[in-house]
Amino acid sequence: MKKVFKMQDLDCANCAAKMERAINKIDGVHAASVSFMMQRLSVDADDERFDEIVKEIVKVCSRVEPDCRILV
Repeated sequence: MKKVFKMQDLDCANCAAKMERAINKIDGVHAASVSFMMQRLSVDADDERFDEIVKEIVKVCSRVEPDCRILV
């Protein structure tokens, strides 16, 4: 399943790159990209576990930048 999420308060491009690298390492994620300029997250992941994967993505992003929120 491929989905695009809006992000809020993503403050730096370096943090976006760190998030992207971490998200791509999550089991079940086929591809992910974080756009600092567009404040968007695109994720392609397993259909069966998609909700579980999104929860893990939210945790990863919170660790990198605590103020950033993913609007699910």
